[in-house]
Amino acid sequence: MKQIKIEDSWKMHLLREFDKEYWINLKEFVRDEYLTKKIFPPPKNIFRAFDLCPFDKVKVVIVGQDPYHGDGQANGLSFAVGKDIALPPSLKNIFKEINSDLGITPFENGDLSRWATQGVLMLNSVLTVAANQPTSHKAKGWEIFTDAIIKQLNEKRENIVYMLWGKYAQVKGEVIDNNKNLVLISGHPSPYSANLFFGHHHFSKCNEYLISHRINLIDWR
Repeated sequence: MKQIKIEDSWKMHLLREFDKEYWINLKEFVRDEYLTKKIFPPPKNIFRAFDLCPFDKVKVVIVGQDPYHGDGQANGLSFAVGKDIALPPSLKNIFKEINSDLGITPFENGDLSRWATQGVLMLNSVLTVAANQPTSHKAKGWEIFTDAIIKQLNEKRENIVYMLWGKYAQVKGEVIDNNKNLVLISGHPSPYSANLFFGHHHFSKCNEYLISHRINLIDWR
């Protein structure tokens, strides 16, 4: 448990998880994968989403599935990529929607740590992946861990905006209490479903909700 290098407030809220059998098995699996294969993100970035956005600072949660599986792409934040990496199609569509919704042009840098440090938890359901093998670390235990994260936020925090894009994220968010949070639902920003993503104005709705609860809005650039 002491070896888990995750931000202190998250460690405190997740202490019980680190003693569970699924976590012990997951830790062994992930360690072996890093020793024998090319795995993303780099080990230091596995918990980057939490390190940049402490538990009590979370204003928004954006749920992704698993990390990008190409060189230099995954950086520990859902939908984000390394700062010098070309924007993936889903992120391009997110930026297009921000421009259409808010009338601002996001920076071309796809790292998105600028959002995370403002209180946007960019949470992938699965936190690691083998190179060029999408969903290769699915059903190994990460989903249980990230379910516990959403459960902790739902039980101990309120007035959080959850952006659930696509069926996968929506199922993961079924535990969220709609009466004390804002849950925004649309299609996934992937080119395959972007027509169901565009036009939902999630970013303006998010900021309007935050302002209405006297919470500083997010600069989505």
